[in-house]
Amino acid sequence: MFEKVAGLKIVHLVLPFILHKIVGCMKNGLLVLNVVLVILVGVLFYLHFTGNKTPATVAVKSKTTTENASGPLRIAYFEMDSIENSFAMVKDVKNELGKKEDAVNNELAGLEKKYRNKVAEYQSQGQTMTQVQSEMAQKDVMQMQQTMQSRKQSLDQEYQDYYMRKMKDVKTKIEEFLKQYNAQKGFSYIFAYDPGLFYYRDTAFNITPDVIKGLNEGYKKRK
Repeated sequence: MFEKVAGLKIVHLVLPFILHKIVGCMKNGLLVLNVVLVILVGVLFYLHFTGNKTPATVAVKSKTTTENASGPLRIAYFEMDSIENSFAMVKDVKNELGKKEDAVNNELAGLEKKYRNKVAEYQSQGQTMTQVQSEMAQKDVMQMQQTMQSRKQSLDQEYQDYYMRKMKDVKTKIEEFLKQYNAQKGFSYIFAYDPGLFYYRDTAFNITPDVIKGLNEGYKKRK
Protein backbone atom coordinates (compact mmCIF):
# COMPACT_ATOMS: atom_id res chain seq x y z
CA MET A 1 0.00 0.00 0.00
CA PHE A 2 2.90 2.35 0.81
CA GLU A 3 4.45 1.67 -2.60
CA LYS A 4 1.18 2.46 -4.31
CA VAL A 5 0.77 5.80 -2.46
CA ALA A 6 4.39 6.76 -3.10
CA GLY A 7 3.98 5.99 -6.80
CA LEU A 8 0.89 8.17 -7.00
CA LYS A 9 2.73 11.04 -5.30
CA ILE A 10 5.57 10.79 -7.82
CA VAL A 11 3.06 10.87 -10.66
CA HIS A 12 1.38 13.99 -9.19
CA LEU A 13 4.76 15.73 -8.84
CA VAL A 14 5.98 14.88 -12.32
CA LEU A 15 2.77 15.63 -14.23
CA PRO A 16 2.74 19.44 -13.62
CA PHE A 17 6.35 19.72 -14.74
CA ILE A 18 5.73 17.72 -17.90
CA LEU A 19 2.53 19.62 -18.69
CA HIS A 20 4.45 22.90 -18.33
CA LYS A 21 7.00 21.69 -20.85
CA ILE A 22 4.22 20.57 -23.15
CA VAL A 23 2.62 24.00 -23.12
CA GLY A 24 5.96 25.49 -24.11
CA CYS A 25 6.21 23.15 -27.04
CA MET A 26 2.74 23.48 -28.54
CA LYS A 27 4.21 23.64 -32.02
CA ASN A 28 5.27 20.01 -31.73
CA GLY A 29 1.73 18.69 -31.35
CA LEU A 30 2.51 15.10 -32.36
CA LEU A 31 5.37 14.89 -29.86
CA VAL A 32 3.12 16.22 -27.08
CA LEU A 33 0.45 13.60 -27.74
CA ASN A 34 2.96 10.76 -27.70
CA VAL A 35 4.49 11.91 -24.39
CA VAL A 36 1.07 12.14 -22.71
CA LEU A 37 0.11 8.67 -23.91
CA VAL A 38 3.33 7.14 -22.63
CA ILE A 39 2.82 8.70 -19.19
CA LEU A 40 -0.79 7.51 -18.93
CA VAL A 41 0.10 3.96 -19.99
CA GLY A 42 2.87 3.88 -17.38
CA VAL A 43 0.49 5.01 -14.65
CA LEU A 44 -2.12 2.41 -15.60
CA PHE A 45 0.45 -0.41 -15.58
CA TYR A 46 1.72 0.67 -12.18
CA LEU A 47 -1.76 0.77 -10.66
CA HIS A 48 -2.71 -2.56 -12.24
CA PHE A 49 0.22 -4.58 -10.92
CA THR A 50 0.27 -3.01 -7.45
CA GLY A 51 -3.53 -3.26 -7.01
CA ASN A 52 -3.90 -7.08 -7.43
CA LYS A 53 -2.32 -8.00 -4.10
CA THR A 54 -5.23 -7.15 -1.84
CA PRO A 55 -7.95 -9.30 -3.58
CA ALA A 56 -5.67 -12.35 -3.48
CA THR A 57 -5.20 -11.90 0.26
CA VAL A 58 -8.95 -11.51 0.78
CA ALA A 59 -9.64 -14.70 -1.20
CA VAL A 60 -7.26 -16.69 0.96
CA LYS A 61 -8.83 -15.35 4.14
CA SER A 62 -12.31 -16.17 2.87
CA LYS A 63 -11.31 -19.75 2.06
CA THR A 64 -9.71 -20.17 5.48
CA THR A 65 -12.81 -18.82 7.21
CA THR A 66 -15.06 -21.25 5.31
CA GLU A 67 -12.88 -24.19 6.21
CA ASN A 68 -12.85 -23.24 9.90
CA ALA A 69 -16.66 -22.84 9.93
CA SER A 70 -17.30 -26.43 8.84
CA GLY A 71 -17.73 -28.88 11.72
CA PRO A 72 -17.33 -32.67 11.92
CA LEU A 73 -19.62 -34.78 9.72
CA ARG A 74 -22.02 -36.91 11.84
CA ILE A 75 -24.10 -39.65 10.22
CA ALA A 76 -26.81 -41.97 11.56
CA TYR A 77 -29.13 -44.55 10.04
CA PHE A 78 -32.26 -46.56 10.77
CA GLU A 79 -33.44 -49.94 9.49
CA MET A 80 -36.30 -49.32 7.08
CA ASP A 81 -37.62 -52.89 7.27
CA SER A 82 -37.82 -52.56 11.06
CA ILE A 83 -39.85 -49.37 10.66
CA GLU A 84 -42.24 -51.13 8.29
CA ASN A 85 -42.68 -54.00 10.74
CA SER A 86 -42.93 -51.96 13.96
CA PHE A 87 -44.41 -48.56 13.10
CA ALA A 88 -48.13 -48.69 13.93
CA MET A 89 -49.03 -46.26 11.14
CA VAL A 90 -47.44 -48.53 8.52
CA LYS A 91 -49.49 -51.46 9.81
CA ASP A 92 -52.68 -49.38 9.59
CA VAL A 93 -51.82 -48.23 6.09
CA LYS A 94 -51.20 -51.81 4.98
CA ASN A 95 -54.61 -52.81 6.32
CA GLU A 96 -56.27 -49.93 4.48
CA LEU A 97 -54.47 -50.80 1.26
CA GLY A 98 -55.48 -54.44 1.65
CA LYS A 99 -59.15 -53.46 2.01
CA LYS A 100 -58.90 -51.15 -0.98
CA GLU A 101 -57.31 -53.88 -3.08
CA ASP A 102 -59.99 -56.39 -2.06
CA ALA A 103 -62.71 -53.94 -3.05
CA VAL A 104 -61.12 -53.42 -6.47
CA ASN A 105 -60.72 -57.14 -7.06
CA ASN A 106 -64.29 -57.87 -5.98
CA GLU A 107 -65.72 -55.28 -8.34
CA LEU A 108 -63.63 -56.56 -11.25
CA ALA A 109 -64.62 -60.14 -10.45
CA GLY A 110 -68.29 -59.10 -10.51
CA LEU A 111 -67.91 -57.45 -13.91
CA GLU A 112 -66.12 -60.47 -15.31
CA LYS A 113 -68.78 -62.84 -13.97
CA LYS A 114 -71.52 -60.72 -15.51
CA TYR A 115 -69.67 -60.73 -18.83
CA ARG A 116 -69.20 -64.50 -18.83
CA ASN A 117 -72.87 -65.10 -17.99
CA LYS A 118 -73.97 -62.87 -20.85
CA VAL A 119 -71.66 -64.64 -23.31
CA ALA A 120 -72.95 -68.02 -22.15
CA GLU A 121 -76.54 -66.79 -22.59
CA TYR A 122 -75.91 -65.67 -26.16
CA GLN A 123 -74.12 -68.91 -26.97
CA SER A 124 -77.09 -70.94 -25.73
CA GLN A 125 -79.40 -68.93 -28.01
CA GLY A 126 -77.08 -69.03 -30.98
CA GLN A 127 -79.00 -71.58 -33.06
CA THR A 128 -82.32 -69.75 -32.68
CA MET A 129 -81.03 -66.22 -33.32
CA THR A 130 -81.69 -64.36 -36.51
CA GLN A 131 -78.93 -62.53 -38.33
CA VAL A 132 -79.98 -59.24 -36.78
CA GLN A 133 -80.13 -60.71 -33.26
CA SER A 134 -76.70 -62.28 -33.71
CA GLU A 135 -75.19 -58.95 -34.77
CA MET A 136 -76.81 -57.19 -31.82
CA ALA A 137 -75.46 -59.84 -29.44
CA GLN A 138 -71.93 -59.35 -30.79
CA LYS A 139 -72.17 -55.60 -30.33
CA ASP A 140 -73.46 -56.12 -26.78
CA VAL A 141 -70.54 -58.41 -25.93
CA MET A 142 -68.00 -56.01 -27.39
CA GLN A 143 -69.55 -53.13 -25.44
CA MET A 144 -69.33 -55.14 -22.21
CA GLN A 145 -65.66 -55.90 -22.93
CA GLN A 146 -64.87 -52.22 -23.44
CA THR A 147 -66.79 -51.22 -20.31
CA MET A 148 -65.01 -53.86 -18.23
CA GLN A 149 -61.57 -52.83 -19.55
CA SER A 150 -62.25 -49.14 -18.98
CA ARG A 151 -63.44 -49.78 -15.44
CA LYS A 152 -60.39 -51.92 -14.70
CA GLN A 153 -58.05 -49.11 -15.81
CA SER A 154 -59.97 -46.60 -13.73
CA LEU A 155 -59.86 -48.80 -10.61
CA ASP A 156 -56.15 -49.49 -11.07
CA GLN A 157 -55.44 -45.76 -11.31
CA GLU A 158 -57.55 -45.02 -8.24
CA TYR A 159 -55.68 -47.67 -6.27
CA GLN A 160 -52.28 -46.36 -7.38
CA ASP A 161 -53.24 -42.80 -6.40
CA TYR A 162 -54.52 -44.02 -3.03
CA TYR A 163 -51.34 -46.03 -2.48
CA MET A 164 -49.07 -43.06 -3.30
CA ARG A 165 -50.99 -40.76 -0.95
CA LYS A 166 -50.67 -43.24 1.92
CA MET A 167 -46.96 -43.80 1.31
CA LYS A 168 -46.42 -40.04 1.19
CA ASP A 169 -48.24 -39.68 4.52
CA VAL A 170 -45.93 -42.26 6.12
CA LYS A 171 -42.84 -40.59 4.64
CA THR A 172 -43.98 -37.19 5.90
CA LYS A 173 -44.48 -38.52 9.44
CA ILE A 174 -40.97 -40.02 9.45
CA GLU A 175 -39.43 -36.79 8.13
CA GLU A 176 -41.26 -34.68 10.72
CA PHE A 177 -40.10 -36.90 13.58
CA LEU A 178 -36.49 -36.98 12.35
CA LYS A 179 -36.44 -33.19 12.10
CA GLN A 180 -37.51 -32.87 15.74
CA TYR A 181 -35.24 -35.72 16.84
CA ASN A 182 -32.21 -34.24 15.11
CA ALA A 183 -32.70 -30.82 16.67
CA GLN A 184 -30.92 -32.19 19.74
CA LYS A 185 -28.74 -34.87 18.13
CA GLY A 186 -27.12 -32.67 15.47
CA PHE A 187 -26.55 -35.29 12.76
CA SER A 188 -25.50 -34.09 9.32
CA TYR A 189 -27.26 -36.97 7.54
CA ILE A 190 -29.76 -39.66 8.60
CA PHE A 191 -30.15 -42.52 6.12
CA ALA A 192 -32.78 -45.24 5.76
CA TYR A 193 -30.70 -48.41 5.52
CA ASP A 194 -31.45 -50.67 2.55
CA PRO A 195 -29.27 -53.75 1.91
CA GLY A 196 -29.55 -53.16 -1.83
CA LEU A 197 -27.90 -49.73 -1.54
CA PHE A 198 -25.47 -50.01 1.38
CA TYR A 199 -22.97 -52.82 1.80
CA TYR A 200 -21.66 -51.95 5.25
CA ARG A 201 -22.73 -49.91 8.25
CA ASP A 202 -21.41 -49.45 11.77
CA THR A 203 -24.15 -50.41 14.25
CA ALA A 204 -22.86 -47.76 16.63
CA PHE A 205 -24.74 -45.23 14.48
CA ASN A 206 -28.02 -47.22 14.43
CA ILE A 207 -30.90 -45.09 15.77
CA THR A 208 -33.70 -47.51 14.78
CA PRO A 209 -34.99 -48.08 18.36
CA ASP A 210 -35.25 -44.32 18.94
CA VAL A 211 -37.07 -43.82 15.65
CA ILE A 212 -39.58 -46.62 16.26
CA LYS A 213 -40.30 -45.44 19.78
CA GLY A 214 -40.69 -41.79 18.78
CA LEU A 215 -42.87 -42.55 15.74
CA ASN A 216 -45.25 -44.78 17.67
CA GLU A 217 -45.57 -42.32 20.55
CA GLY A 218 -46.34 -39.47 18.16
CA TYR A 219 -48.78 -41.55 16.09
CA LYS A 220 -50.62 -42.73 19.19
CA LYS A 221 -51.18 -39.14 20.34
CA ARG A 222 -52.57 -38.08 16.95
CA LYS A 223 -54.94 -41.00 16.41
